[in-house]
Amino acid sequence: MISAKDQKTDRIPKTVKEQKGYSYAEVLTATQMYFKGDRLAADVWINKYAMKDSEGTIYERTPDDMHRRMTGEFARVEQKYANPMSADAIFELLREFKYIVPQGGPMAGIGNNNQIVSLSNCFVIGHKNPADSYGGIIRIDEEQVQLMKRRGGVGHDLSHIRPTGSAVENSALTSTGIVPFMERYSNSTREVAQDGRRGALMLSISIKHPTPNNLSMQKWNRDG
Repeated sequence: MISAKDQKTDRIPKTVKEQKGYSYAEVLTATQMYFKGDRLAADVWINKYAMKDSEGTIYERTPDDMHRRMTGEFARVEQKYANPMSADAIFELLREFKYIVPQGGPMAGIGNNNQIVSLSNCFVIGHKNPADSYGGIIRIDEEQVQLMKRRGGVGHDLSHIRPTGSAVENSALTSTGIVPFMERYSNSTREVAQDGRRGALMLSISIKHPTPNNLSMQKWNRDG
């Protein structure tokens, strides 16, 4: 069991209602000192990882507060196992990014009750039996948006979509090809926004698909 010494109040985060909110200026000053004057590092940490609510109130002044928040959650989980690590030991592993540097999702999400945040950074999605119908394409689009709004980056393959001009049975009679759907997925990424940051999207196409050659020619003609 964790001893009373290990259960220090400065290691276990308070609930949001008990925590003090800080202005951006206050946090910037403290965080810039933490990063030894590095303004870029301070801005990135505040905008991406500091715990905040939907009204813009920031609840952490420096990465030390973030690491205490994470420590509290790790220490809680440790209690479920024999010989749990102490909160102090966990904090020392995280402090000043000396031994453990978590990914962005865990830093933003662990112990954060203000946002629904994925604790994984990246996802590869797709159907077991890929379909290039509008229904199948929209289903992938919805799955992508649901992941991105939780801060996840997404990748999926477009090789199953028929090339431009292929026969279909809808009113158009021919397929529009891959490019319009690439634009659709890109626009969905832009719309989600993720707290002002551009979402991460990776689309792949098999080299055996006719479209890569067409895209190469389009780029060649445009650049030429």
